[in-house]
Amino acid sequence: MDLSVKYLGFNLPHPLMIGSSPLALDLDKVKLLEDAGASAIVMHSLFEEQITREQDGTVADMDVHAESFAEAVSYFPKPKDFPLGPENYLEQLHKIKKTVKVPVIASLNGTTPLGWLDYAKQIQQAGADALELNVYFMATDPTESGEVVERRTLDLVKAVKSSVSIPVAIKISPYYSALPHFAKSLEKAGADGLVLFNRFLQPDLDIENLEVAPSIELSSSQVLRLRVRWLALLHGHLGIPMAVSGGVHTAEDAIKAIMAGANAVQMVSAVYLQGPVIFKKVLEGIKQWMSEHEYESVAQMYGAMSLQKCPNPKALERANYMRILTGWKV
Repeated sequence: MDLSVKYLGFNLPHPLMIGSSPLALDLDKVKLLEDAGASAIVMHSLFEEQITREQDGTVADMDVHAESFAEAVSYFPKPKDFPLGPENYLEQLHKIKKTVKVPVIASLNGTTPLGWLDYAKQIQQAGADALELNVYFMATDPTESGEVVERRTLDLVKAVKSSVSIPVAIKISPYYSALPHFAKSLEKAGADGLVLFNRFLQPDLDIENLEVAPSIELSSSQVLRLRVRWLALLHGHLGIPMAVSGGVHTAEDAIKAIMAGANAVQMVSAVYLQGPVIFKKVLEGIKQWMSEHEYESVAQMYGAMSLQKCPNPKALERANYMRILTGWKV
């Protein structure tokens, strides 16, 4: 039974890898993840704001901003809230590369093509096998068009690609008006892969203290549906591989993602909930399912349930929509 896949030019023994998370901060945990079967390690993100503020010598200003009103666009975490600064991030990357044999994918989180992108070069020099560019941006300016937002991201991708020779995957949100067109534009801009999707973590409101309360909730299999839908829609229209991020907790989840069109499957929440052993559990589940359904390789499964297999995807989407609504009973 052949579970091997190809992602960002790497020949991986199987699709399951650890997604971007603070788990990469602990070398012992990183080694446990590799031993448990993770086919690659994606590091946590280094933020654009961390780098630019250090370059400008304004890190001390963060303490002032941290005391600002919640509405202030300059709000920024205190320096101590970041586990690793830019230089320490590069050092940790180097240590991880010496600790594991699987590919190590660094992560940069930013939105503007500024001087901080010099760190992409330094990340490559520190030994990263690839780079995941996490474009975490929410458009809040009513005067800024969707075209401008997309153009800024495309310029960012071009800038990163011009500065490094390692593969660069782009991690985006689902909130684009014409996602298939944008995905194709990312490919043309030089992206070597696409990661669907990053999650906009929704803060809560503290109505007693009139403050925004940052919060994070681990994903569940429910959030996978959005990702599977877009994987299925994009499959066959891109010449670059896609990875799914968010919502994979079981073998069934992973199989759905692969059959929709995912080349790689990133897991984070499931690891937090069940530990590194989840990789072995999911892999065994995939093997069992493949055996029961007479699949000899993951390649046979890949894209088998994408909308490319449907002669009229638009009609299918519309028909499913109407079927669900008309079939709903109270």
